[in-house]
Amino acid sequence: MPIETNRTNSSSLTDTSVGSAFVHHVRETQGGALAKITHCVDQLAGEDLLWRQFESHNSIQNMILHLCGNLHQWIGYGVGGAPDIRDRPAKFSDRRPQSKSELMTMLRNAVAEADETLAAFPPDRLPEHRQVQGFDSTLLGAILDSVHHFVRHTHQIVFVTRLRLGDVCRFQWIPQGIAHAESD
Repeated sequence: MPIETNRTNSSSLTDTSVGSAFVHHVRETQGGALAKITHCVDQLAGEDLLWRQFESHNSIQNMILHLCGNLHQWIGYGVGGAPDIRDRPAKFSDRRPQSKSELMTMLRNAVAEADETLAAFPPDRLPEHRQVQGFDSTLLGAILDSVHHFVRHTHQIVFVTRLRLGDVCRFQWIPQGIAHAESD
């Protein structure tokens, strides 16, 4: 079950600017992606989190660790000004088994930190420039790239879940009126 985060603040209720709408949508998208990852991980056995189709591919565990680091670096540091403490290569090389509970707690905490940063973010700062991970970006670009990145890895986790579970994979949502939907 996804964490409950405060999706509205007093400024977003009254501010109808494009910037406020953008930040609100990013927060909603991030929460929806977390719900999909949670739905997938809940269906998998612990060993499935470490499975990789090829040695050069990432496991779901590595993708979750990577997402935690990326959220902190791009949103926590890049947008919110937190210290940049990311060790990106370590997230991909970590092969120590971690429990589903441990991984999901880390991911929920990373999403909650990003959500809190975005909830407090004044949208008029979106055009500001910032360097993150060696890339020059605006804050709008950093936020947009981060949410796209999170959604892209969410879809990879959904795909790996489907590979591992086959026909017993349960979908989070099936559109009404479609008998044999394959949606996520």
